[in-house]
Amino acid sequence: MLAYLVVREGPKWSDVFRLVEGRTVTIGRAPTNQIVVKDDRCSRHHAEVFSSNGAWTLRDLGSRNGTEMDGNRVRGDHQLAAGEVFRVANTQLAFVHDLSAAFPDGSYPPSDVHLTDHESGQLLIHEPTTITHRRDKSRFHENPKFESGGDTDIPKVRKASDRLCKLTYDIQNLADEQAIAACALEALFDQTNIDAGGLYLLTAEAKEAKGDEELVLLSSRSDLKPVYNRLSEFLSATVLREGEAVLARNVENDSVLGGRDSQGEIHATSVICAPIRANGRVVGLIHTYSTDETKRPDPDDLEFTLAVADTIALTLSNLNRTQELSESIEVFRAAITELRSQLGENSQLVGSSKAMEQVHKEILRAAPSKATVLIRGESGVGKELVARAVHFASPRKEQPFVCLNCAALSETLLESELFGHEKGSFTGATERKIGKFEAADKGTLMLDEIGEMSEQIQAKFLRVLEGHAFERVGGAEAITCDVRVIAATNRDLEKAVTEGTFRRDLYFRLNVVEVIVPPLRKRGGDDVMELATHFLNRYKQETGRKLDGFSQPAAAQLKSYRWPGNVRELRNVIERAVLLARGQEVHSEDLNLSKLATVGESAIISGGTDDQEYEPITLAEAERRHIMSALNANSWNKSRTAKILGIERSTLDRKIKRYEIKNNKAD
Repeated sequence: MLAYLVVREGPKWSDVFRLVEGRTVTIGRAPTNQIVVKDDRCSRHHAEVFSSNGAWTLRDLGSRNGTEMDGNRVRGDHQLAAGEVFRVANTQLAFVHDLSAAFPDGSYPPSDVHLTDHESGQLLIHEPTTITHRRDKSRFHENPKFESGGDTDIPKVRKASDRLCKLTYDIQNLADEQAIAACALEALFDQTNIDAGGLYLLTAEAKEAKGDEELVLLSSRSDLKPVYNRLSEFLSATVLREGEAVLARNVENDSVLGGRDSQGEIHATSVICAPIRANGRVVGLIHTYSTDETKRPDPDDLEFTLAVADTIALTLSNLNRTQELSESIEVFRAAITELRSQLGENSQLVGSSKAMEQVHKEILRAAPSKATVLIRGESGVGKELVARAVHFASPRKEQPFVCLNCAALSETLLESELFGHEKGSFTGATERKIGKFEAADKGTLMLDEIGEMSEQIQAKFLRVLEGHAFERVGGAEAITCDVRVIAATNRDLEKAVTEGTFRRDLYFRLNVVEVIVPPLRKRGGDDVMELATHFLNRYKQETGRKLDGFSQPAAAQLKSYRWPGNVRELRNVIERAVLLARGQEVHSEDLNLSKLATVGESAIISGGTDDQEYEPITLAEAERRHIMSALNANSWNKSRTAKILGIERSTLDRKIKRYEIKNNKAD
């Protein structure tokens, strides 16, 4: 029958020595004993336990302070019965046949028992200890001197420290748990007296239950035996429950501490099982063992295993955090893609150029808030579509979106449209009418051409933006609404503020979030063709025409045209082309393109007579061309060129650098 001496520290057993018939187990302070008790009250050779006539006997070896059982000093030989507890100095030992029955009452040692050594984390029992439990984390990083060897073990400790540093460096860039486990096992095989081992993790569903059947083997290795043997259920359950590391020896033929192979044999002679802790919880196990009687793990190996477990826990925690961040990023990317898809469906914003990507980003940043948005851009760029995009990407997307053009109404009608009117308030007011503010309650109100609003309406409009109530025209009832305002304009509001035609305070109230919509000529040819194809498909569906697309000359003409009317002009050009196209494609002659100059550009006469054609270019481009012509005419003599241009030589150098003008005729 199996028998054990179980050593108790506090309310739980901390060390176990498996008793083997024919072998005497000695207890004492001297390191030559099988069980070493570090206490001055313990004699160097204090007591022994041996088998006699099929039973186990306790004998005190004439110790100075004696061996106690039930408060009485043991004299002579005492035959041990299962469950009996005896005391050597500060250490209590129980004789049991079943490890799970050790100290079933959960009682604590007497109040005079000194547990300072265990509480500080120092090893109480040294080689050849059978099982050592450690509730605290590894002291490996804290104190390079282990109690077992002192200064004589410093080279070994330094080697272990170097190996641990190498492990930390090796696993920091590994991207999966299996690779981390294999790397950790390699370090354990290099540094400790083992020849087989495995690393386990608890499944996410089992971290509360902590059952052995939920342990997943990530990696294993066996050098001397062909197959790694899984750890015993008792050992894994004990470590998971107690959260303490175990060093066990003399486990041959002991199914409680050693795992059996497929043929039912136990090859291990010594076992280490250490918990992997993360955030105060056991999330996995390291299980290593030796099958060679001459190669037995010692307490230093247990310390190194605990240090490896701590390193693995930190690495896995960082890996999980990285994976969570990656998943969150993917979720956000999917959400952004979905939002952009919704923007395209609800606002018909078409275009994938960098300029439009920036507009999309600004829309997505502005949409979640209640802040007022000011959309600026030339006429025809699609400011209303951007406003719709902001609305449909916001929490108000299920509520009304109301649009009003301030330039299309007189001052009186604009006030009525904005705030509503009562019946009989003015000629033609035959019934009560609610204004756009009331109609857009809980939703979004888009005011186009805000720069055309009169100063009187601006004042009342500003009060409403500040959260004040308003009255309908001809009414006295105070009305409040929850409305998000989006304003749009193609005017230079700053200039209007300077000239006094637009209120300064209203300008700052509107310009909380600004979205600038680029003109079509700055979006690139790809966006032009994407829009042209979009409108072509729309009007083909409306008219029933069967067109294959654009001819190459027509596409080139669309890309090179400056589009002074922006997207609105492009839409109208494509609509006309679909109606009038004669072939299977849209050709250049089907495109009706104007010769108007774009906003901000000047018509530069290319010759000296009024009847010659002009080329619409910016002032900056005109200056660049003029400087280049002057440089070429003077053979790139910069001093002479600067004198002709009427500028300083340094100014000419700056302009050459700004416009990236190069001497193409230079060698």
